[in-house]
Amino acid sequence: MTTATIPRLMTAEEFAIIPDCDDARLELVNGEVIELPPSPMPSHGSTQSNAGRLLGNFARPGRLGAAFTETGFLISRNPDTVRMPDVAFVSVDKLPGGNRPPDWYFPFAPDIAVEVETRLDTLSAARARALMWLDAGSALVWMLFTESRSATVYRADGTIETLGEDDILDAAPVLDGFSVKVSEFFDLFV
Repeated sequence: MTTATIPRLMTAEEFAIIPDCDDARLELVNGEVIELPPSPMPSHGSTQSNAGRLLGNFARPGRLGAAFTETGFLISRNPDTVRMPDVAFVSVDKLPGGNRPPDWYFPFAPDIAVEVETRLDTLSAARARALMWLDAGSALVWMLFTESRSATVYRADGTIETLGEDDILDAAPVLDGFSVKVSEFFDLFV
């Protein structure tokens, strides 16, 4: 008779203290550490930066919330899942500690999760990630596609909208009044 070894699942607390692994991008999914593809191309970084800047610049003057890049969100326990959207927006009423970012993972999903997709990503993987954020409690998920310069917006009410680069993307109901032309996510100088 042989005995099988059952792998032990990692907790979010254990995951938080993993030393940096040579620039590896890691997430914790159902208690298992997964490695994401290496740091993406400049188009990904530029789009990610633009999304964070656009959200942050809109929200900061009115103290509506804050934008974060590649920040951990603990979205489930037992087994634990810590995911990191490319950009996240958290409204002020959810921000702990007033004017300081927390020292640990947010214990909830962001109000808006933004994922930047490149030609290496599949549409089914992008859709699965969007639905994961909605299931975890995000009100909006923006999938930004660098190659086609388009966006797909997933809303908590189940609606899905695909926008071209000349269309306007809004952040209702999370950030009423926020609207940008989709191309602003992809252009270097806007």
